[in-house]
Amino acid sequence: MTAPTRPWTPTHGDPYRPVPYRPGRMDPEHSLNRSAELRTRMDERRTVRQFAPDPVPLQVVRDAVACAATAPSGAHQQPWTFVLVQDPEVRRRIREAAEEEERLSYDGRLGEEWLAALRPLGTDEVKPHLTDAPALIVVFQQRYWLGPDGAKRKHYYVDESVGIAVGMLLTALHLSGLAALVHTPSPMRFLAEVLGRPANEKAFAVLPVGYPAADCQVPDLVRKSLDQVLVEF
Repeated sequence: MTAPTRPWTPTHGDPYRPVPYRPGRMDPEHSLNRSAELRTRMDERRTVRQFAPDPVPLQVVRDAVACAATAPSGAHQQPWTFVLVQDPEVRRRIREAAEEEERLSYDGRLGEEWLAALRPLGTDEVKPHLTDAPALIVVFQQRYWLGPDGAKRKHYYVDESVGIAVGMLLTALHLSGLAALVHTPSPMRFLAEVLGRPANEKAFAVLPVGYPAADCQVPDLVRKSLDQVLVEF
């Protein structure tokens, strides 16, 4: 299926213009089989911090970003920018700046309670995934719309909208055979500086993307069961 050819333009203040929506209905048996398959495949997803240097098919990454960009957003303002970084030197600069911030965090800025929560994950201030993974996707949230003439309009539900998009990005990458990690160094102001992003964009997360290393290890963790997360009335 090809992407729509109608170019995007801001819709702020436009009148409501409904169009028909008639998707085909999946039969219950097919739906049950599909949901069971997705549940199994998504249960295999793990956060990976050890990446192989092998290149990944870039179109797979682009398609995953396109899937993420279909996420619902407040007032359909789509307040996100995805920056794909492959350049080794740029990744090196991002890692260097991230490790400087993480060092301060692990040396006391986080506080003991937060450090105790992180301990089962085996993380520290060293972030090799930022340079080992062949690609980084840096996700920015657009706090407001910035027009070519400098005009500004506030965006709404930005955190929620971008968070949903990142979840969909993780799902698309995993189902396409790639591993990823949501990395959130704090503060993240350096990302806008390194990548030359405009004033209306604020870094939200960094996702290293690639294949797990041959000797990859992950924490021995257990997910909550369905009855621990689902309440039915």
